[in-house]
Order: sequence, then structure tokens, then C-alpha cells
Amino acid sequence: MLLAVLLAVSVSMPIEGKKVRKVRLTSYNIQHGAGMDGKIDYKRQARILKKAHTDVAAIQEVDSVTKRNGGLYALEEIGRAAKMFSTFAPAIKFQGGKYGIGILSKKRPLSVHRIALPGREEPRMLVVAEFKHYVVACTHLSLTDEDRMASIPLIMEEARKWQKPFLIMGDLNDEPGSPFYKEMEKHFLFMNPSYNKTFPANAPNICIDHVAIYRPIPDATISYYWTWVGDEQYSDHRPLHAKIGIFK
Repeated sequence: MLLAVLLAVSVSMPIEGKKVRKVRLTSYNIQHGAGMDGKIDYKRQARILKKAHTDVAAIQEVDSVTKRNGGLYALEEIGRAAKMFSTFAPAIKFQGGKYGIGILSKKRPLSVHRIALPGREEPRMLVVAEFKHYVVACTHLSLTDEDRMASIPLIMEEARKWQKPFLIMGDLNDEPGSPFYKEMEKHFLFMNPSYNKTFPANAPNICIDHVAIYRPIPDATISYYWTWVGDEQYSDHRPLHAKIGIFK
């Protein structure tokens, strides 16, 4: 299976006496599990994560026990098939169940908490999972410019709490060069370039799915990062993958 555009960047010189910890990440808006063919099959998303050897995945547009997904716990279905732990963050009640975002991880998080974000068209959420050597946050931001901008102080408040690398992934509903993106760039290093298009899956022409790391990283430095977009059409978004090296 062919992959879309790839990017490899070295961002730091080796640090004497320090080894590099490799971390594989995926951000994926799964459109409640429905592919471009309209079929819901959570094993397809699981296969994507297994193929990429993903350590932690940020998943958006997740159904949980809804009418349209046949009453399944979607994140657990994907996690079970991919052999990953699931952490769900519901944002709204929907069709007899719930709908939101989540994190899948090979290792069980040390801690998890959820933070409400602005969203006038629907409530939005930030879910934060702590692991031994880093922290991962997943979000799906509002379609409204003002709400996205208002989310930045809340994201920054969370990022500043941690004395370990803080990564944020998700469908940010905005592109490189926008006012929101430029403001976020003051604090975060975005790893996927604008030419790594992720939406729509059948003919990607915009980059709205992102992986970024908080720039002030106490006691840790990025050695390298590499991002790529899969060509799967098991959602209206394509999966965004990243492999990064963090000095131990």
C-alpha cells in the first residue's frame, strides 16, 4: 500500500550520554468508523494502527453505544483488535449513547483527565493521558474561529503543568498559516508540513490534522521527527502518523 508525502527532519544534535527514545504516534479522525464506502468496520482502523506500530493514537469522532454503530463501544473495539488500552472522552449525548474523542495506547496511562473546551456548534474536549516519559493530549477543535482561538489559553495552561514532553494531536479544524495556527506555533512545534494533506480522504487538499509538541521541554530534547499520511480511506480523513525521537 502506497503512502502519501513523507517528511524527515533532524532538529537537534546528539547529546552526549543520552539515548533516544522512539515514539510512534497516530492522529486519526475516524468519522464514527465509517469509510468512504459508508461501511463501519473498526477492524480496519485497528489494522492501520498495527501496521504503523503506533504507541499512542489520538482518535476523533468516536461513537459509544449509539444507534448508528449498533450499540458498540467503538474505541474498545479498535483497542481490542489493535491490542491497545482505550481512554474515551465523551463530548455529547448522541443516538442513545455518546460521541467524542479518545486515546489508544500500548501501555496503560499513569493518569487521565478531561478538560472542556469552547464549542458553540457542539461541546469540545481535550483528553490528556500521562505516560512515564511523556504526555499526550487529544482534541477535536471547534469549527468556529473564535472558539479555536479561545481554546489556546486552556491548552497552554495544561501544557505548562508538565515537567515532561507534552504532545498534542487531533483534528484542529484549521490549516497552516491561519491566525490560530500562527498563535499556536508560538508555543508548539508542528511536525506535519502543510503539503501533508489529510482531508478529504478520497482527494486530500487541506491539512487540518496535526501532531505538535510543546516547545519548552524540561530535561528532554527532540532528536528527530518524521511524519507521513496513510492512503487509507476508512474515514473522511486520512490517518496522520509520526515517529519522533526524544532524548532520555
